[in-house]
Amino acid sequence: MRSEQLAWTPVSAQATSLLEEAADLLVLHRDFAAAVERCEAGCDSLGPGPGPESSAEVKCSLCVVGIQALAEMNRWREVLSWVLQYYHVPEHLPSKVLELCILLYSKVREPQVMLEVGSSWLRDQTNKSLPEYGSLLELYLLHVLLPLGRFEGAEELVRGCDVFDSDQQLAFLGTICESRCQWTRREEVRLAAEEQQDAATETVLGALSQKLLTMLTLLRRALRSMSSHFYLLPYKKVLLATFLLYLVVVRLDPASPTSLPFIYKLVQLFRQAWAAVFSPIHRP
Repeated sequence: MRSEQLAWTPVSAQATSLLEEAADLLVLHRDFAAAVERCEAGCDSLGPGPGPESSAEVKCSLCVVGIQALAEMNRWREVLSWVLQYYHVPEHLPSKVLELCILLYSKVREPQVMLEVGSSWLRDQTNKSLPEYGSLLELYLLHVLLPLGRFEGAEELVRGCDVFDSDQQLAFLGTICESRCQWTRREEVRLAAEEQQDAATETVLGALSQKLLTMLTLLRRALRSMSSHFYLLPYKKVLLATFLLYLVVVRLDPASPTSLPFIYKLVQLFRQAWAAVFSPIHRP
């Protein structure tokens, strides 16, 4: 046993030194990335096993500093996976690390991240003998289960907990009942607001649909009137006038004396076509 402690002493000293550097970088220099690097180096030096109690405390402190540094860099999404790479399973997490993770994810409004982790830790028989078990169960209850609306699971957890006496169980069950009532009221308010919004949306869409239908009806009437007007136009005369105009402009020389009688007749024809097209009968 003595040789084992002597074998761990240099490693623990190295990890403790890295812990002090990480704490200084976090608090004094506010170099969060460097603090995380020191914490990772310290945890790696301690190895994957549990080790002696002093090493476990140093490892826990390194993880606490690392969690704070990651949170300062707004990298809170990485916290749980970063911690589990050193403890592998949720049941082996120290109570202080689990508490910090629950509070962190509750603060960023992501309590569902800790739902399975906290449940696994609380079901472990070894953890139930810890003096911090009752406070962690209460923390998990208030910051994870109740915000997620897991009221039945919360009641089962409280009734099956041997740490709480009858008075504490009644107090927690009353808290759960009150939280359930608040949750129900919020859901009713939310559903009422959604119904009002849907009704307002339907009203707006109905008004827009009515306006669009009116515009389409007017457009259809206008197109029908235009089409009936164009059906009455003398297309043969218009085409003939266009062809004659082409002959005058392209084929004939207006300055030639022989072209004058033809041009005079063409002008008379244009006048007749104009009078026929734009007579009062054909005007809209």
